[in-house]
Amino acid sequence: MIGTTIEWYDFYLYATATALVFKPLFFPNVSSTAGTLAAFGTYAVGFGARPLGAVISGHLGDRVGRKAVLVGALLLMGIATTAIGVLPTYAQAGIAAPALLVVLRLLQGLAVGAEWGGAALLSVEHATPGRRGLFGSFTQLGSSAGMLLATGVYYLVRTVAGEAFLSWAWRVPFLLSLVLVAVGLVIRLRLTDAPVFAELRARGETARLPVVEVLRTQPRNVALTTGLRLSQIALFVLLTTYSLTYLQTTFGKDSSVGLVAVMVASAVGLVSTPLWGYLSDRFGRRPPYLFGSAAGIVALVLFFLAADSGSAVAVVLAIVFGVNVVHDAMYGPQAAWFGELFDTRVRYSGASLGYQIGAVLSGGFAPLFAAALLAAGDGKPWLIVAYFAGLAVLTFASAWFARETNREGLA
Repeated sequence: MIGTTIEWYDFYLYATATALVFKPLFFPNVSSTAGTLAAFGTYAVGFGARPLGAVISGHLGDRVGRKAVLVGALLLMGIATTAIGVLPTYAQAGIAAPALLVVLRLLQGLAVGAEWGGAALLSVEHATPGRRGLFGSFTQLGSSAGMLLATGVYYLVRTVAGEAFLSWAWRVPFLLSLVLVAVGLVIRLRLTDAPVFAELRARGETARLPVVEVLRTQPRNVALTTGLRLSQIALFVLLTTYSLTYLQTTFGKDSSVGLVAVMVASAVGLVSTPLWGYLSDRFGRRPPYLFGSAAGIVALVLFFLAADSGSAVAVVLAIVFGVNVVHDAMYGPQAAWFGELFDTRVRYSGASLGYQIGAVLSGGFAPLFAAALLAAGDGKPWLIVAYFAGLAVLTFASAWFARETNREGLA
């Protein structure tokens, strides 16, 4: 959980900066809409690199071990994030500034592509039978904790720095990554691979080409886990990243209502995520997932109604409902369900591929599509809702057809 929190702090830090900083500093000479699209385009690049990170880490994780990959992922993320904190802006370096920003975002994407699968599998493979949903949810907690940390640091720096925020203070949260990575490395170097994988490796039964093997023998599960990600990650990104941009149209560019709402939802997520994981141990992985995928459409509609109402309280309540009640119903059981769908020989590759391909197909492009659809809809958000509804249908169908695994052992 702690290592994943640090990884997600770095990744979400970029997301927050995309909505609040990168447009004026790295894309200043274009219109407001074009600047928003360009900033969210660099955000999408990180998602695009995640499947490649999943392929590389899946191969190494299924052959060498989960621990070694996790240590490498943390180092790569820390280096990339710290480098963003010292990047020159467009005013200082011209076109080289956004180009370097894209390169560093690619490295972040590779690191996250390697991160989740190893962290999730260590949690699930070490868990006792009947508690894999709960144990797996602690990996998922890293998302809420990382978002809370990233948003909280940005809110604090923005509040304290005032007018100096855009000139230099926005760099401080990125530079803090150095300290967090050092803490994470101390923890990760003490981890051990789970017995189920260690025994497989000792017998010399690891897959020679695990990515190829999982695509050849279990393509259905790769496709289903990809589908299970679509509306889950899209809902999260729309409510925690795109919302910061959308709320500026209602509450003004200096308003912090979006940051406050995301911080509240992230804090509540520290309780709601393991609760949903625990419930999936009791009642199965499928029921909470079906609820979350269906209710996501309602949650997104409620957010836009709250945002357009001008009520800060309504915005906070809508985002908390959407993230903690609806999104976490899918996210809490996800690590366990994804891990249980694949056997030990190819578990890292299979779970990572489904998770990261779904992320790039949906989450990476969600803010970009939302910004474009808002413009196409003459400032009205209902085309965004229609786009999300299509993703929700695909996720609901994937949950319906994926096998129930909460009573199964790990093969």
